[in-house]
Amino acid sequence: MNNISTEMFSLMEKLFPICRSITGDGVRETLDIINNYIPLNIQEINTGTKVFDWEIPQEWNVKDAYIKDENGKKIIDFKKSNLHLVSYSIPIKKRFQIDELRKHLFTIPEQPEVIPYVTSYYKKDWGFCLSHNQLLDLKSEYYDVFIDSSFTNGSLTYADLLIKGNSDKEIIFSTNICHPSLANNELSGPVLCTFLAKWLIDNKKNNYSYRFVFIPETIGAISYISKNMKVLKRNVIGGYTVTCVGDPGNFSYLMTPNDNALVDRITTHVLFHSGRKYNIYPFSKRGSDERQYNYPGVDLNIGSLMKSKYHDYPEYHTSADNLQFVKKGAIFG
Repeated sequence: MNNISTEMFSLMEKLFPICRSITGDGVRETLDIINNYIPLNIQEINTGTKVFDWEIPQEWNVKDAYIKDENGKKIIDFKKSNLHLVSYSIPIKKRFQIDELRKHLFTIPEQPEVIPYVTSYYKKDWGFCLSHNQLLDLKSEYYDVFIDSSFTNGSLTYADLLIKGNSDKEIIFSTNICHPSLANNELSGPVLCTFLAKWLIDNKKNNYSYRFVFIPETIGAISYISKNMKVLKRNVIGGYTVTCVGDPGNFSYLMTPNDNALVDRITTHVLFHSGRKYNIYPFSKRGSDERQYNYPGVDLNIGSLMKSKYHDYPEYHTSADNLQFVKKGAIFG
């Protein structure tokens, strides 16, 4: 790796172990670390705040979670992998018979060695994720379940950074900070945006202004647009949601609803002349924050720039989306 690649990978290594969700201390810790690289404007929105027709949920944090067999052995341990716990699981301390416990266990039978990533943001529930081979190894009749989590009237945390250029017209880069230990689907976006912002700050000769947004997916984008609608509508001429940019696959671009917006024309032109293989997807294949940025009435002309498209590579939302998987990719050189 060259020096910049080494720095980027070092940042990813710092961020990878942190348990992130749509709210909570993991998001704050992540933004505090990124703030050491670029000067972020970190904001909090209180639980219960209305953002359009959504509402900021209670803040969720977790200290520990595990399942023990009848011999007291931990067979699933949140501290070994934060993917083991379904995000936003309610606290619980109870013994379960195996057939009842199975209703709260999630695996991917087609990929028996990996742990899936599962959430329950807006439904009070609990669960654990494990490899399918681990599930097949469960032999005890009873299991002790412990989840030390909390729901409080706290806040949702996000951050942005505006790098002023000669023009007030802005290009926006938006990336997510709400997934736990997933390297490509989560951390490649924030890491790339951090170092792109750092380069633009050092450049000091930018024509356009550049806005970088670090938010939890969906609810964060809705919140950010709600709080900044006027300035975004006035100044943003286009931009990207940045995710899944660290894997070894071909570049992928998901178009805006207009198909002919400036950002679409520029991106397809660059990809065409890059000499590399690439994939173009229509807006109907959307699945991330481009939905919010292009909502009717918002219409910010935001495309989504990726390597392999989310959902379309087998490591997506599993423990196989790890540091070794990203290390083989192109984000670092």
